[in-house]
Amino acid sequence: MKNDPVDPTIRLAIARWPDDAPRGAVSAFCTEHEISRKTFYQILKRARTEGQAEALEPRSRRPKTSSNATTEALKDQAVAMRESLEKSGWDHGPISVHDKMVKLGMQAPSVAVLARIFRERGLIVPAPNKRPRSSFRSFRYPMPNACWQLDATEYVLEGGRKCVIFQLTDDHSRLAIASLVARTENGADAVKVFRAGIAARGIPQRLLTDNGDALNPIRRGMTSELVAYANAIGVATITGKPYKPTTQGKNERFHSTLFKWLKKQPFAKDIAELQAQVDAFDQAYNTQRGHQSLEDRRTPQEAWDATAIAEPLAEGEWVKLSTTSSPAVAEATLATIAETSGQPAATVPEAIPEPVKLSATLRAEVMEPAGSQLMRVNKNRCLKVAGVELYLGKLLRSTMVKVIWEHEELMVVSMDGELITKYDFPFPDEVKYLSLRHAKAMFQNLAEKG
Repeated sequence: MKNDPVDPTIRLAIARWPDDAPRGAVSAFCTEHEISRKTFYQILKRARTEGQAEALEPRSRRPKTSSNATTEALKDQAVAMRESLEKSGWDHGPISVHDKMVKLGMQAPSVAVLARIFRERGLIVPAPNKRPRSSFRSFRYPMPNACWQLDATEYVLEGGRKCVIFQLTDDHSRLAIASLVARTENGADAVKVFRAGIAARGIPQRLLTDNGDALNPIRRGMTSELVAYANAIGVATITGKPYKPTTQGKNERFHSTLFKWLKKQPFAKDIAELQAQVDAFDQAYNTQRGHQSLEDRRTPQEAWDATAIAEPLAEGEWVKLSTTSSPAVAEATLATIAETSGQPAATVPEAIPEPVKLSATLRAEVMEPAGSQLMRVNKNRCLKVAGVELYLGKLLRSTMVKVIWEHEELMVVSMDGELITKYDFPFPDEVKYLSLRHAKAMFQNLAEKG
């Protein structure tokens, strides 16, 4: 084929070409072996001037000089930039180094050249079995505020004290909406970081979380303060399937990026100091660092600004989009919204209401002679009403219930309307704990079915 090296046997025949060959023999030879007359005479010249052995091997086609060759000085600059990014706690692969050099106005080799430089310097460990970047396919919502992701991750302060970091991100732009450092993963702080995000960026259409008690345990037939509050303002609450963390993959990757950055910072002594570090990270992440999953490797803020923001959902639309475990749970959630917000659940309020905390404790001083209160059973399967611990059984752990008291009795009712247990009320002064055996009635519907 054209431009292929000439076969050695043909080269040998040309090198031995006789001086008295008949007229036309060269043309016939070239036609037979599909080479040009120019190539024939070049090989013959080499054989007669340098010897037959030299003519048998093709010469290198590499140019004697290359204007695009990477100088050692440029290689040193690239390695220094990589070390700088690594010490700062940011990604320091070839793509990140290239983008940082371009941003600083430096001469930047291509990503492929940078990868070769880092391999030559022993800075990259070859991983031939690693999945190629081109094989990844990531889904994302088409507009900012179409979906937010919220998750919490554990972190250790100086001295070994543990805390958690709530991270709220926008699915479309990867923008860090809000972050909050808290002592534990609890419903009140989950609502707090969500409200901070709304104050900064407006109301989203959806909120995606895992199935944790503080976030969205709806698949286990329970609700949370966060779910009740989000639904009250018209936000659909969705979760991934249990044991499928890839649904929240963007947030998991965000945790990883934060941890790499925090590892290069001084150990935070307390929650306030860690919060300041996380706030500094969010600012740099949003505005200074191009994100490799975004078009043209934009920063998250640039991606946010490039597309119109999604409008809040239409009235009642959140009900269709939210994750539910059963129709009964959906109806219970609707009842919760109506009672906690004081208005129909399908209506998006003009002013954002204060979230109602679903507590496991109801104090006697706030109880009227008759009334009701939505409560959430604690992790010990108990409610504390008027100073008395009421044990409700292991199946009701972290479940929302309704406590009703009137006519000298107190009832605990499920959100499906089933009686859980009934006691005489007020409780005797000396009583501090009541189990199911002390109830005068319980599980009414289940007993009838039996």
